[in-house]
Amino acid sequence: MTRSLFTAMLAATFLFASVGTAWATEQGSQRRQARDVRQETRQDARQTKQNCRAADQQYNAQCRQDKRQTKQQGRETARDIKY
Repeated sequence: MTRSLFTAMLAATFLFASVGTAWATEQGSQRRQARDVRQETRQDARQTKQNCRAADQQYNAQCRQDKRQTKQQGRETARDIKY
């Protein structure tokens, strides 16, 4: 009786440990995906501003605002992935 109880408790401990490890791995993967999205967004925002300034259709302040909006959208996407 005592041996089977010990075996059951040992199995439960390993089960809980493996669930925690799997969750941490999934969370790490989500963080990496979110970081990749933010890095891509930075490049997109730079390109948006460069295109805006090259087109010379807007004032520099408006180009900065376009860049900010692009970065904010990327942050929101990264948050959606992460959380």
